Amino acid sequence: MNAEFTCVVCPWGCLLNVNGESISGYSCNRGLMYAKSEQTDPRRSISGSVRINGASQNALPVKTSAPLPKHLLLEAAELLHAVTVSPPIKTGDIIIPNILGTDINFVAALSVGGVICI
Repeated sequence: MNAEFTCVVCPWGCLLNVNGESISGYSCNRGLMYAKSEQTDPRRSISGSVRINGASQNALPVKTSAPLPKHLLLEAAELLHAVTVSPPIKTGDIIIPNILGTDINFVAALSVGGVICI
C-alpha cells in the first residue's frame, strides 16, 4: 500500500508516507504507531446528538468513548436516530452501550439537569 496522509495524533500534523512496510515522515513514536494502525485497523471517533425529552434543549450531544473501527462508522451513526433520552443526564453517562459489539459506548458530552415542565 502506497499512501500519504497527515498524522492527527498531535498538533504537529506530520506528513506521513507509507510505502509497503516502510513508513517515513513521522516526528514522534505516536506518529509511527498511528501510521501502522491506519494500515491495519483504521479507527475514528464519532460525535452526534440524540433527542432529549423534558429539557430546555431538543438534543443532547454524544460522542464515542473510544475510536470505532472505520468500517462501522455509518452503521453506528444510524443508531443515534432511534434514541430519545430524558434528564437528568451527567457528562459521561452511557447513552448507547457496546456499540455494535465493540465494547465502545456512546456517552453524553453534556450534563442536563432535571425535568422542565412545558
